[in-house]
Amino acid sequence: MIERRSLLALVGVSALAFGAPAVAQTAPAVITARSPGGVLAVQVMTDGDGRPMYAVTRLGQPVVTASKLGFILTDAPKLERGFALGTPVIRTADDTWEQPWGERRFIRNHFTELRVPMTERSGLMRRMDVVFRLYDDGLGFRYEFPEQDALKQLKIGSELTEFTLAEDGEAWWIPAWEWNREEYLYNRTPIGAVGAAQTPMTVRNASGLHVSIHEAALIDYSGMNLSRAEGRRFRADLTPGLSSAAVEIAAPCTTPWRTLQISDTAAGLVESSLILNLNAPNKLDDVSWFKPMKYIGIWWEMHLELKSWNSGPKHGATTENAIKHIDFAAEHGFGGVLIEGWNVGWDGNWFGTGWDYSFTQAYPDFDIERVAAYARDKGVEIVGHHETGGNAFHYEQQLDPAFAQMQRFGWHSVKTGYVADAGGAQVRGPDGRVTFAWHESQPMAQHHVRVVETAAKYQVAVNAHEPFKDTGLRRTYPNMISREGARGMEFSAWGQPGNPPEHEANLVFTRLLAGPMDYTPGIFGMETRSPDGIATTWAKQLALYVVIYSPIQMAADLLENYEANPAPFQFIKDVPVDWADTRVLNGEIGDYVTIARKDRNSDVWCLGSLTDEHPRVLSASLSFLDPGRTYRAEIYRDAPDADWKTNREAIVIESRDVTAADTLTLTLAPGGGQAIRFVPKGRRR
Repeated sequence: MIERRSLLALVGVSALAFGAPAVAQTAPAVITARSPGGVLAVQVMTDGDGRPMYAVTRLGQPVVTASKLGFILTDAPKLERGFALGTPVIRTADDTWEQPWGERRFIRNHFTELRVPMTERSGLMRRMDVVFRLYDDGLGFRYEFPEQDALKQLKIGSELTEFTLAEDGEAWWIPAWEWNREEYLYNRTPIGAVGAAQTPMTVRNASGLHVSIHEAALIDYSGMNLSRAEGRRFRADLTPGLSSAAVEIAAPCTTPWRTLQISDTAAGLVESSLILNLNAPNKLDDVSWFKPMKYIGIWWEMHLELKSWNSGPKHGATTENAIKHIDFAAEHGFGGVLIEGWNVGWDGNWFGTGWDYSFTQAYPDFDIERVAAYARDKGVEIVGHHETGGNAFHYEQQLDPAFAQMQRFGWHSVKTGYVADAGGAQVRGPDGRVTFAWHESQPMAQHHVRVVETAAKYQVAVNAHEPFKDTGLRRTYPNMISREGARGMEFSAWGQPGNPPEHEANLVFTRLLAGPMDYTPGIFGMETRSPDGIATTWAKQLALYVVIYSPIQMAADLLENYEANPAPFQFIKDVPVDWADTRVLNGEIGDYVTIARKDRNSDVWCLGSLTDEHPRVLSASLSFLDPGRTYRAEIYRDAPDADWKTNREAIVIESRDVTAADTLTLTLAPGGGQAIRFVPKGRRR
């Protein structure tokens, strides 16, 4: 879908800007710019040695104190001191663009941009611009290198970018440089106890201010982690590359945006569109061939060890099992069926290797042509599955034939996987030979863009697991629909402690600030291989369909568990996956959250609320509903005796009439939740 810009944005006054005229002024000692509503301000300055620095305030109060900017290069002197600030350029922009799918249909993009040229005062006289975009709910800044004889190519060993937080408080973070990529439970520590952290990292200051540090528009660069240097000072910690340089890129070029989402409330972080707004507009134009949908799959049974990915007597991806799932999907209105383990390559040692995978050849007991024809006749799409074992090099050799086969079958989405230890991804090196790399290295950033661009040629959308982190590229490539990138539901299936009750309430305010997650909710079978089973109630499983956003949502449980429980299963069948609007009604990081969303294709609203291990009574105003209209509230709530430890299946299903003037009391059991569907009754009065 083509994004729409305001007339003001289209008739910009210079090649550098759209929107209001750019304003140039003589560089003062400290350069200041403010967000459109005056909420945030950034100051840019140099110290006595010409080191460039920045600081951020909110409503006059410091958020980030003086923090350094710059780079360590591996083939040239560092870009760190001896800089003079040039004449700043300030411009404003205010436009609205439309998502082809998303948490809300229309997004306002209203910002003040400050461009500060910085030039070395002696020596090579190299130039870099630092560009800030300030919104009332956050800001992003990036480095831009113009074409210049003294700096034709950057070999970046590390960034000197800092984030010095002005105030003590708590941080929610997962560790960087560990073997299991992003799949860790969130630590909750004082800011001063953070080690090396992945982003997004979210903090709540002692004053109650919430700040999330992340990045946006990461395309041809390495991923940024945060390394605490001392106290509350953090430094950008780039993922290593294939040489002494983490990043090698030719000028002219830009870095990803370094982002700060800032809000009085945790809910304000979730409602921010900063990350998406900092990405380039849709490059694919019309992507109407992808339809947001719910799907089921041959998947959970493997995690329970009832079936296997590999061939043999327990093989899950058989023709018979696929047809069974297609029939179920068609009967209950699901758009797709995920089939894992269908293709040759799962036998033997595939973890972290991936050399034996074929992405077109099926196992003998999976008649791919028959399954494709049967699904097409039933009006069900197969969700393709391409596990690579982390072998991006091998996968790239088969991208075109693999996606061409999917296009021939009419399959429009694929789940990719990169199961390998961190640092164990395989990519093409500079000499053309395979070499090992980190999952968030520059070569892997390039790989994921290569995959999504190739998939788009064949009208295929990508849901990546063990992925590169989300930095909002779904705006630029709307076929980049979802991803994993955190501990998903499968951790509660294995023979180890699963996800604790607070996990999802952590994800909402951390990982999900980056973008959609394929969390795979909807489990009714509470007993698993995990000693504690699923740390949830049935009502919470239903609430996850609203709380955790993804344009594709899996009903992940075994089919027989849905067939045995048609009443709660009805909510999974009814809940939409594509939204016109989203409201966060309340929430605190790691404790609880309540989110309401409006269906893009009807006037139905849905609400999801969940808590951690503590029972809660929350108030939810229904003022988001259309005034003067009566709705039937279809309520799925924890029974009075529900508890994630002792009575997880206890649920009450009821309905009542409500209006926008009502306020509901949501009573949540320990580890519980509540899901509500609001259906309009009659016409608006």
